[in-house]
Amino acid sequence: MVLKKCPDQFNEIIQLIEQARHAALKSVNKELISLYWQIGRYISEKIKSSEWGESVVEQLAGYIQKKRPDLKGYSDKSLWRMKRFYEIYRSNEKLSPLVRELSWTNNLLILSKTKSIEEKEFYILLSIKENYSKRELERQIDSGFYERAMMSNVSAPLTQIHREISSAFKDTYILDFLDLPKNYSEKDVQNALLANFKDFVLEFGKDFAFIGEEYRISVGSNDYFIDLLFYHRGLQCLVAFELKIDDFKPEYLGKMNFYLEALDKDVRKPRENPSVGIILCKSKDKEVVEYALKRNMSPALVSEYKTKLIPKRLLQQKMREFFERRR
Repeated sequence: MVLKKCPDQFNEIIQLIEQARHAALKSVNKELISLYWQIGRYISEKIKSSEWGESVVEQLAGYIQKKRPDLKGYSDKSLWRMKRFYEIYRSNEKLSPLVRELSWTNNLLILSKTKSIEEKEFYILLSIKENYSKRELERQIDSGFYERAMMSNVSAPLTQIHREISSAFKDTYILDFLDLPKNYSEKDVQNALLANFKDFVLEFGKDFAFIGEEYRISVGSNDYFIDLLFYHRGLQCLVAFELKIDDFKPEYLGKMNFYLEALDKDVRKPRENPSVGIILCKSKDKEVVEYALKRNMSPALVSEYKTKLIPKRLLQQKMREFFERRR
């Protein structure tokens, strides 16, 4: 006799198989990174003790290729990368175990595209948390995710309600995937974000779960519509987005505060944290934003968006200026 619930039970078996495969791949990756670490350490110690000169590494690569032609990925350039990989993280007790959680490809991206150990730590932790592919990680580094996150200026009410808020939102978002018309409207931005939803979530963070567009809230006898409404799994709160195609204006904050009050009273569930609002503008005057948020007790923040990648040199310069002003 065949049970009607068999498909559900079969799916459970499929899930067990997938979990086991994922665990096996993760274990293999850890062993591979540990191997590269050991090779890097061996070469580093031999060169440091003057037992080996630089030419010996080339000889080693040639020997491996001749002795074991089936082994790939052991060219002289690869061996030098392993040495550098080991030397950068060897004395860092926090990061040396974490790099084993990343693929070798992602480790090399972080190794080659970042400068400071703080920036490396940022992308290592982010990659583990978000489970980035090579393309996703490269996009985040190229868009200056680290610099933009460091420059985020979060208001006091937000930090009091959500302690991890500074890592969840950014001062500037790069929306280079939108392909907007020359004279675009707020509706054009909204439609383009939804049409490119995968890239949108990558830029904002994978913890965002989409609830709806033009989300209706009713207060009194009137209906109001929030441009985009999300739920943030990590912060456990609703996140309302208001899209603006011009510079930030202080009156935008009053409208957002109204939306957040309505969400908290009528939509938020008892177990959830207070809602957060993001006013996403084409540009903003930081001094105007600072004044507007100074006495604002609602958990809202103002971010700007750019439709083209900002050169990393410019972001790094802005970050230095940002921290100099805060001293």
